[in-house]
Amino acid sequence: MNKIYASLVFIFVLSSTQVFAGNPDRQGEAGAYELLINPWARSAGLHSITTSMVSGVEAMQINVAGLGRINSTQFVLSNTQYFVGTGISLNGFGFAHKMGKGTIGLSLVAMNLGNIQVTTTDAPEGNGATYSPSFFNIGLSYAHTFDNKVSVGILVRGISQSTAELSSFGIAIDAGVQYVTGENDNFKFGIALRNVGSRMRFGGEGLSTRRPNPGNDEIPYQVTYDTRAASFEMPSLLNIGVSYDFYAGKNHRITTVGNFTSNSFSRDQVGAGLEYSLREMFMLRAGYLYDLGSSASDITTRTAYTGLSAGISFEFPLGRDSETKFGIDYAYRATNPFNGTHNLAVRINL
Repeated sequence: MNKIYASLVFIFVLSSTQVFAGNPDRQGEAGAYELLINPWARSAGLHSITTSMVSGVEAMQINVAGLGRINSTQFVLSNTQYFVGTGISLNGFGFAHKMGKGTIGLSLVAMNLGNIQVTTTDAPEGNGATYSPSFFNIGLSYAHTFDNKVSVGILVRGISQSTAELSSFGIAIDAGVQYVTGENDNFKFGIALRNVGSRMRFGGEGLSTRRPNPGNDEIPYQVTYDTRAASFEMPSLLNIGVSYDFYAGKNHRITTVGNFTSNSFSRDQVGAGLEYSLREMFMLRAGYLYDLGSSASDITTRTAYTGLSAGISFEFPLGRDSETKFGIDYAYRATNPFNGTHNLAVRINL
């Protein structure tokens, strides 16, 4: 029990510096916002408000404490079409393996921004060349589950952003707690602190510029100057969530979900959702996320998401008596403008 209390205190101490760290006036001042994009379809169908109930690979994006809530081993491959119409996509791979009461996990997420035209002061419409930025992050995590149904987890993530002549790298830490109780583990509660890490700064030849030699008019020549880019913080946040399972016989489950998110660099958010499951083989889910204090007329702080999300999952065993299961997940999140965000993932549970 002392270890459990210590873990809870650890999360609250870390989060205490974040809850009051920001406000809407700081919106847009952070960087590495790709860390907030959920590449996994099952939790995206509930608008990423599954802090209390997320499990397996997807927990590395929402609440790493849920990593260990799998039977043995899990693999997930995903593709996200982000804001359809922009040409942006994400590809993700996740792996989780349980070892007794502990579970290790690995996640890889790469963002594809497509080819962008190179523009200069002499060719503002483009000079015919293109470049493609590379946004990539890798996470290594560990979660431990105690006998009394409390699980804790920690994740270390490396974030890389680069173009042909510029690059930036940072390290972020996630930590989380999940608690499960009830006759059938009906009630779940979770706290997660995400994206707490080092400041990032871009550097490279792209920041160099050539100017005439100052103070020497007789022999003019060019001098190369290196400029320093401003550093930026990561979009840290705190999630607090609850969920409750209602059972109708052995085959039907309805789960209600609620979540509060405290963002350091944007408005706080509240979300709610429902998930229906038939024999844990077919699942439907829908959620709604609301930015506190937002206004439809305030175009400077509102997000592109309209608040609605929905998803569907199919999961079935690969054989009559096989413990190996194959799953397909899909999620849609409505946006304005653009044509929504689509997530598709395949999952194997061993």
